[in-house]
Amino acid sequence: MIRVNPFGGLVKSFSGFSLWILFCLLHSAFCIPPAQAQPFQLPTANRAIFDKGAEEKFFVGTTGKPWPSGTFGCVRSDGHQMHEGLDIRCLSRDKRGEPTDPVMASCDGTVAYVNARVSASNYGKYVVLRHSIEGMEVFTLYAHLSDFAPGLKAGKAVKAGETIAIMGRTSNTRERISPERAHVHFEINLFVNEHFAAWYKKEHPKDPDDHGMWNGINLLGLDPRLILLEQQAQGAKFSLVKFVQSRPELCRVLVRDASFPYLKRYPMLLHPNPVAEKEGVAGYELTLDFNAVPIAFTPRAASEIKSKQKYQVLSVNAAEEEKNPCRKLVIRRGKNWELGNSGNVFLNLLTQ
Repeated sequence: MIRVNPFGGLVKSFSGFSLWILFCLLHSAFCIPPAQAQPFQLPTANRAIFDKGAEEKFFVGTTGKPWPSGTFGCVRSDGHQMHEGLDIRCLSRDKRGEPTDPVMASCDGTVAYVNARVSASNYGKYVVLRHSIEGMEVFTLYAHLSDFAPGLKAGKAVKAGETIAIMGRTSNTRERISPERAHVHFEINLFVNEHFAAWYKKEHPKDPDDHGMWNGINLLGLDPRLILLEQQAQGAKFSLVKFVQSRPELCRVLVRDASFPYLKRYPMLLHPNPVAEKEGVAGYELTLDFNAVPIAFTPRAASEIKSKQKYQVLSVNAAEEEKNPCRKLVIRRGKNWELGNSGNVFLNLLTQ
C-alpha cells in the first residue's frame, strides 16, 4: 500500500507497393498535421529543465558525477555507455527522507506494461505507457518507482497529467540508489519488434525473459530533453514526426529484407522510390541515428542492390560516430566501415 496519498507485410507487386505509397502519402497529408501535435508533459512537478542554468535542480547525476550524467546519450562511463532517458530529481520527501513526488503520465495513452518485481530489472518497479502522437506509436517509460496508483494495470487508459505512480529508488543493481539520488528515470521510445520474445530466446537461450517484449532492449530511446525544449520553443508547430526525421544521421545500412514489422508500424518514415515501385522491393536502405533509431527507410529494387550480404554499410557520418561512440553500431577497419557486433545484433532484432 502507498503510505502517502498524493493520488488524486509489404508486397512486391506494382499495385501492392503503389497502395502502400498511397497510404503513406495520405497519412502524411491528412493524419499528422503539426498544428495538432500532442505535446509531452513533464512526468513530475519539477520544471527546472526550462530554467537556464538550473540543470542541477532537474537532473540527478550518477554517484560522484555531475548532472550531465543524468541526461540522455553517451553520458556514462566517460562517454562509453548509453543512457536512454532523463533522471529527474525529486522535489518532496517524507520524514525518512524518501521521495514522495507523484509521477504522472506524460500524455494520453494506455498502460502497456507494469513491472512490480524489483529483482527482475535494473529499472526496479517501472511502467510503460503506449501513446499515438501524429499517428506515430510512441512509448514512455517511468522507472525506479516506489509504488503504483491503485488499479494501474495493462490496458488501462490514462490521461496526460494523471498520477500513475510515486517516485522511488528501486533497482536490482549492486549499487543501490541512495536517498540523495532519488529520481524517476523517464524515457520516450519507439518500438522495435513484437517478435522480441522469439529473438531473445534465440540470442539468450539460457537467460529468462522476465518482461517479454517490454524489455528495455526492445525500446529505442529518443532524447526527451530535446523533445521537451523544442516543443516549448515551437508551440503548436512542434511535430514529433519531423523531430524523428531530423535527427543527425549516423549511418545508412542496406538490409536485404522486404518485410519486417517496423516498416508497417512507422510508415511516416518511408521515403518513396520509383524504381522499387516499378520493379518490386528487394530490400531497404535504413538511416540510423547514433542510438540505432531508424529515422528513415527507403525501398530498394534488386537492380539497385549490388551486394549479396544480408546487411551492407553504405555510408557513415564519421563526425557523428566520434561524437557519440557508445553504441558502437559501426566500426572502422582501416579505411572502411563495417557493422559492429551491436549493429548486427540490433538489425537481427529489427528484422526478426
